[in-house]
Amino acid sequence: MTVMTPASIEREDEEMLVPHTDLADGHQPMEVVAQEETTSTVENQPVEDPPTSRFTWRIENFSRLNTKKHYSENFIVGGYKWRVLIFPKGNNVEHLSMYLDVADSSSLPYGWSRYAQFSLAVVNQIHNKYTVRKDTQHQFNARESDWGFTSFMPLSELYDPGRGFLVSDTCIVEAEVAVRRVVDYWTYDSKKETGYVGLKNQGATCYMNSLLQTLYHIPYFRKAVYHMPTTENDMPSGSIPLALQSLFYKLQYSDSSVATKELTKSFGWDTYDSFLQHDVQELNRVLCEKLEDKMKGTVVEGTIQQLFEGHHMNYIECINVDYKSTRKESFYDLQLDVKGCHDVYASFDKYVEVERLEGDNKYHAEHHGLQDARKGVLFIDFPPVLQLQLKRFEYDFMRDTMVKINDRYEFPLQLDLDRENGKYLSPDANRTVRNLYALHSVLVHSGGVHGGHYYAFIRPTLSDQWYKFDDERVTKEDVKRALEEQYGGEEELPQTNPGLNNTPFKFTKYSNAYMLVYIRESDKDKIICNVDEKDIAEHLRERLKKEQEEKEHKKKEKAESHLYTIIKVARDDDLVEHIGRDIYFDLVDHDKVRSFRIQKQMPFNFFKEEVAKEFGIPIQFQRFWLWAKRQNHTYRPNRPLTHLEEQQSVGQLREISNKVQNAELKLFLEVNLGPDLHPNPPPEKTKDDILLFFKLYDPEKEELNYVGRLFVKSTGKPVEILSKLNEMVGYAPDEEIELYEEIKFDPSVMCEPIDKKFTFRASQLEDGDIICFQKTPPIESGESFRYPDVPSFLEYVHNRQVVHFRSLEKPKEDDFCLEMSKLFTYDDVVERVARQLGLDDPSKIRLTSHNCYSQQPKPQPIKYRGVDHLSDMLVHYNLISDVLYYEVLDIPLPELQGLKTLKVAFHHAEKEEVVSHSIRLPKQSTVGDVINALKTKVELSHPNAEVRLLEVFYHKIYKVFPSNEKIENINDQYWTLRAEEIPEEEKNLGPQDRLIHVYHFTKDTAQNQMQIQNFGEPFFLVIHEGETLAEVKVRIQKKLLVPEEEFAKWRFAFLSLGRPEYLQDSDIVSSRFQRRDVYGAWEQYLGLEHSDTAPKRAYAANQNRHTFEKPVKIYN
Repeated sequence: MTVMTPASIEREDEEMLVPHTDLADGHQPMEVVAQEETTSTVENQPVEDPPTSRFTWRIENFSRLNTKKHYSENFIVGGYKWRVLIFPKGNNVEHLSMYLDVADSSSLPYGWSRYAQFSLAVVNQIHNKYTVRKDTQHQFNARESDWGFTSFMPLSELYDPGRGFLVSDTCIVEAEVAVRRVVDYWTYDSKKETGYVGLKNQGATCYMNSLLQTLYHIPYFRKAVYHMPTTENDMPSGSIPLALQSLFYKLQYSDSSVATKELTKSFGWDTYDSFLQHDVQELNRVLCEKLEDKMKGTVVEGTIQQLFEGHHMNYIECINVDYKSTRKESFYDLQLDVKGCHDVYASFDKYVEVERLEGDNKYHAEHHGLQDARKGVLFIDFPPVLQLQLKRFEYDFMRDTMVKINDRYEFPLQLDLDRENGKYLSPDANRTVRNLYALHSVLVHSGGVHGGHYYAFIRPTLSDQWYKFDDERVTKEDVKRALEEQYGGEEELPQTNPGLNNTPFKFTKYSNAYMLVYIRESDKDKIICNVDEKDIAEHLRERLKKEQEEKEHKKKEKAESHLYTIIKVARDDDLVEHIGRDIYFDLVDHDKVRSFRIQKQMPFNFFKEEVAKEFGIPIQFQRFWLWAKRQNHTYRPNRPLTHLEEQQSVGQLREISNKVQNAELKLFLEVNLGPDLHPNPPPEKTKDDILLFFKLYDPEKEELNYVGRLFVKSTGKPVEILSKLNEMVGYAPDEEIELYEEIKFDPSVMCEPIDKKFTFRASQLEDGDIICFQKTPPIESGESFRYPDVPSFLEYVHNRQVVHFRSLEKPKEDDFCLEMSKLFTYDDVVERVARQLGLDDPSKIRLTSHNCYSQQPKPQPIKYRGVDHLSDMLVHYNLISDVLYYEVLDIPLPELQGLKTLKVAFHHAEKEEVVSHSIRLPKQSTVGDVINALKTKVELSHPNAEVRLLEVFYHKIYKVFPSNEKIENINDQYWTLRAEEIPEEEKNLGPQDRLIHVYHFTKDTAQNQMQIQNFGEPFFLVIHEGETLAEVKVRIQKKLLVPEEEFAKWRFAFLSLGRPEYLQDSDIVSSRFQRRDVYGAWEQYLGLEHSDTAPKRAYAANQNRHTFEKPVKIYN
C-alpha cells in the first residue's frame, strides 16, 4: 500500500509517514501511508519470531531545546544500530515530527537494506492510557535511511502542561522495533501466488479496500451488483453501480492490483476525502444504503435486505402487572461490546442482558403508572450474512476523546446462535431455521485511535485456506494468523537472557479484529455461488476489454520508449491558434502541437516525408528550426537545421538539440507561402538575416494576436519595414505604429520600446525575437483605454487571476468569481468582494486562504492588512491556489482583532443548569470586565451576588482567576472557563477554616495499573477545624442533592498526587489538608468515589467513530 501524496497536508489528524527530509521550499517528500504487518514471505512460510526491543528516551529541558533536529543515543536491535530523530518544533509543520533512523547508514556497505516494523510513542506521564503511539514498517536503505511521522502529534497538545506529555519539562519517547527478514515486496505476484489481486490505496483508503474485498468475496452480492442495470453511455466516475461493476470485474479478471479512483469519484469524493481515514462500519452502512436505493425498481431489488437484514425485538415487561411493550427493529450489522467481554458469546450475552427498571428508574406503563419492569432485547431472526462490528473504539467522557480497546477478545470459527436452547431468540422466532454460522472474514485494525491501517483476512469459499488482503498485496495465511493473532490483548516477548530471573516484557498488540463477517451454514450454497462472464453485461465486458487493450498499448509504448523519440512540430498555424487564447507570452504551447513518435534510427530525411504526408507540404518547401531555451527562461526558434544535420538519424539529432536523456525534439517548421498561398522554397539565410516574429495589440479590444514573421537584415532599421507590417495587418501603408520587444515574462514582464531609427543589430535583436506593435495613440484623442500600450497589457495578463470565492460556511461551493490582479493590495481585494456582495463597509469582510493539499480553508483567517498582495493570499507552500473564503462580520475586522472572545459556562447557584455565553471584549480587558459583562446576561440568585471565573480541565479546578488578570492570554480552546457565584460561607472564612477542592472519581484498572478517572463538576468546599467526615458528608449531600440510597454507596478519600487514602466517618478531614502543597491545589483533594450516572452527552450518531473523523458521505 504505497501511495504517494503531497506531504504538506495541514491537518492535525493526518499522520504522515515520510523520510525526514526537511520540508523546505522546492520538492516536497511524498507521504507513504502506513502498511501494516506484511510479514508473510514470498514463499508463504511462517517467519520466526523477529528480534524486538523497546528503547526509552528521556529528554530533559525539552521546551528549551533550540536545535531543529535532535537525535537520541544509539540502541541495537537485530544486530543493527538505530536511533530516534525528532524535530521538537516540527519539521515545518505545527506537529512534533518523529522518525526512526539507521544510526550508521553513512558507513554501511553499498546496497544495504533492512526491514523493520516499529512503533514510536510520546508517553503521557499523568495517564498512561493517553500515550500517543503510532506504528508502521519500512524497508530502510541508503536513500531512505529514516522513516516515520512528520505530523506525529500537535505541538499545542505536546507543550500544554495540563496534558501530561511534558512533566517537569521532561518528555519521554519510546520506540519499539522488530527487525524482520527482508522481503522482496515489489516482485511479489499476488495473482500468481494466490489467484486473487489486491486494491491500490489512494492515500488513506485501506479501510475502504478491506471492506470492498469482503463484499466482493460474497459472490451473491457480487452477482447482484453485476445485474444492476447500467448502459454503455454511463461513466463509471458518475455512476456508483457501474463503478462497482467495473471494480468487481477487474478484481475477478485482472492480473494485477486494481485502482479505486473511479469508485471514489462516483461517491463524489475529491482527493481530500481519500486522505481521510473513516470508519469501516460507517462506510459499509452508507454504501449499502446507496446500493439499496439504486437497486430499487430493478431485478435485484431487495438484495441488500435479503443478505444482511436481521430483526430484533426491544421489550419492556412489567413484573407486577400484566403489561408488555414490544418494538420490532431491523439491523444490517450488530455492534458488540469488547470491553468486559472475553469473546463473541459473552458480547451476545451482554446484548440480551435483562435490565431491571426499579426504584427511581421505574417504568411508566400505560394505565398502570410507575411499575417495576424488565427491559431487554431478543432476536426475531438473523440474516444469512451476519456482520458483527466490534466496539474497539470507545468514547472517553473524561477526556472528551476516543480511546482504542486493545483487550483480548476471541471469536470462533463456527458461531452457534441457537446455543443454550435459543437464549438469544424471541418467542416469535422461527426455531426451524438453524442459526449456525461459519466465519468468512476478519477485518483488522492495526494502530491507535489516531489512525493506523486496515486489512482483511478472508476465506472466499469457506475452505480451510485463508488469505490476507492488504491493499495491493494478497498472501496465503493459516487459520492461526486469521483468528488467534487477531484476538488482541498482550503478547509476551521471548526473554533475551533466559538464565536471569528477569520479568518477561509484555507489550500490547495494536493489531486486532474490528469487524467479523459470518455466513449461515444453511445458506452457504446460495451465497457462495458461481459468478462468471454471463453475469456481466456485454457493454461492461467490451468497455473493460478496451481499457485493458489501452493499458497494454501504453505498457508496450513504455517498454519500447528507449527506441523512439517524440518530435513536436510547431507551425505558423499553431502560433495563430495559441497566441491571444491559450498563451500571450512566447510563441507556442508545445503540449498542443502535433507530435510524432519516430524510431531513433530513422534518417531525418525520412521523417520529412512523414511531415509532407501529414501537412501536405512537399519536402523541398520545408525548413526546420531548433528551439532553444534562453537564459531569461524564454523559448524561441534559434537556428535552422544544417544540410549535414538533416542527413543524420532522428536520435543523433535529438542529442545535438538536447543533452537531457529521452527529451523530446522540438522543431519549428518554416513554410513560406507565395501571393497565391502556394508554398515556395525557403529563402537562403545568411548570417546577416534575422527571423523575427510579430504580434499585433489592439488596446480597444484588449487583444493580442500573432500576425506573421519576416526576415530582416541586421543592418536594416525598423522604419524600413513599417509599411510591410501595416500591409500584414490591413492598415493604411502610412499608419503610425509603435514597436516593442517582448523580452521576458518570468518572474516579471520585460517589454521595451524599440527605437525605429536604430539598426536591428544595435537594438540587439536576433533570430527568434518577438516584436509586438500597435497603432500610435492620437495625442489628444480623449479616448482612454484600461491598458493603452503593449507593456501595460502584458503586465495585466501576467498578473491577472480569476479568484473563486466561497462562503466559509459552505467551503465546497463556489459562490462567485472575480478577475483580479495578483498585485491587488489587501484593501483592493476586500473592496472588490464587498462591492460584489453589496456591502458598504469592506472592513467587515474577513478572508481565509485555501489549503491546496486538503482542499479546505486554512485554520487561521487572514489578519486585517496581514498580507501585502493578492498573490500572498493565494500561495500555499510551492503551490498557487485560485480559491479564497470570505465571511461577513458583524463588526469591522480591525475592531474584532482588538477583541478577545471567551466561551464561559455559567453555573447557576440554585438551579441545576449550565448556560454557555460568548463574551467579546477588548484584549486589554481584565477578568473583572468579563464578570461584569456576564452579569448583564445571566440570572443571579440576588442582585449583589459576587461571581468568580475558574479554569477547569479534566474535571479539576486548576485556577481561580484574579479579577485584575488580563484576558489576552487566557486559553479557552483546551480549558473550560466556568463562572459561578461565590457562596456566602466562603466569604466569611474563620482563621482555622480551609477551602478545599472536591472532585468526583472512579477507579479504572487498565493494563494491570490502577488509574484514577475524574468526572463530573469539581467544586470548592469550606471545611472547619475538627470537623469529621460524617459532618462534611451531610453538607456535601445537601449541596449535591443526592438521594440517601445512592449516597450511601459513595466512598470518600483524601487524594494526593493521584493516590487515594480512604476516610472513615470519624476521621477529622481538616487534618489531611494541613500541608501546603507544592504542586498546586488540584493535586490534593477530597475525592467522592461513585459510579458516573450522569447522562452521557450524545457523541455523534456513531459511538464507534474516531474523534478526528468527518462523517462518511457518498454524495451521488
